[in-house]
Amino acid sequence: MTHYDDFGGHEAFVKLVHEFYRGVRGDEQLRALYPEEDLGPAEERLRMFFEQYWGGPTTYSEQRGHPRLRMRHMPFAVTPDMRDRWLLHMMAAVDTLELTPEDDDRLRDYLTRAAYSLVNTLGEGA
Repeated sequence: MTHYDDFGGHEAFVKLVHEFYRGVRGDEQLRALYPEEDLGPAEERLRMFFEQYWGGPTTYSEQRGHPRLRMRHMPFAVTPDMRDRWLLHMMAAVDTLELTPEDDDRLRDYLTRAAYSLVNTLGEGA
């Protein structure tokens, strides 16, 4: 068994990412970071990344190569405010999953650490 299985497999990650992007759609400032009009492709990429990271299918790497998270986010101004907005919507999405307390903590810890690691600018006037 992997964490992918523990979390609920494909359906859990579909739900997590879909709920996250529902929040993004309603957050004008965070939505501006996504250049595509249709968030569907971004939703698919994030789902594939999470599935692979947690021990599921390796479709992300097969289609897109190594994740290189920091490099892929460098073209975007990821400020502490954007990080906090991302975490707000992601944690609300985690709330929709039925995880054990241990798995819930594990997922939230990873998401928080990942979000903090991607901040690449302090924002306007910095």
